[in-house]
Amino acid sequence: MKVIDRGSGTPIVVIPGIQGRWEWVKPAIDTLAQQCRVITFSLADEPTCGGPFGEQRGIEPYVEQVRMALDTAGVQRAAICGVSYGGLIAAAFAARFPDRVSALVLVSAIPPSWTPDRRVRFYLRAPRLLSPLFYIASLRLVREILAAHAGLAAGARAAAEHTWRVAMHPFSPGRMARRVQLTKGHDLQAQLSRVNVPTLLVTGDSALDRVVPTGLSHEYARMWPHARLATIANTGHLGLITRPDEFARLVVPFAEEGARQADEGARRHIG
Repeated sequence: MKVIDRGSGTPIVVIPGIQGRWEWVKPAIDTLAQQCRVITFSLADEPTCGGPFGEQRGIEPYVEQVRMALDTAGVQRAAICGVSYGGLIAAAFAARFPDRVSALVLVSAIPPSWTPDRRVRFYLRAPRLLSPLFYIASLRLVREILAAHAGLAAGARAAAEHTWRVAMHPFSPGRMARRVQLTKGHDLQAQLSRVNVPTLLVTGDSALDRVVPTGLSHEYARMWPHARLATIANTGHLGLITRPDEFARLVVPFAEEGARQADEGARRHIG
């Protein structure tokens, strides 16, 4: 399995969203790596990843993939950061391997109760055939990209850069549709309800996230009263890409605090 390992310091594992490519969140990876050690990968069924995958196991191969990445990097415990669809994977990993999680960061994450809305169900009918319409519909993200930057020129430049990353690292409509289907028939609610690690829920402004409504992401706060909430202003679903410095400002101290607490807890246990 191909693992991207950059930077030094407190380890943070970043799990990409439903499109599956780590390159889409590269601005966040690059910024985090200036302050900590970042471990990331494309989802297991991406050809560029080379990880083991079995469709009949639901999202479990993605959960196992996080453990494999930690083992490959020689890291026993890390902050686990999941983006959108990756947030559900991160939460499931924390439920199954709590001893390997020093902190949990969920970014505009879908909750275990998530089901495809009408727009998603439309694309699921024929994902490859309808992919041109999906690309056109993605223009709705331009508004939040512009909102995150001062001035039209800066916003247009950022939109062009994101479009270039997407074009150079294309997603597969078929694999995306399959990942949606993998969430069905698996009752994760009871499994995730027992998660009890330091948790940070990061969203953008509710008026700008046109992909995962912030109310859905905040379901985790109702399930885990200990979770902290944070908002990246002037962003929607792409806050970690459009404002990576602000994203790192929220995530790095939280990850460092979680690592300190985990180390202190381990020392007390040994003592």
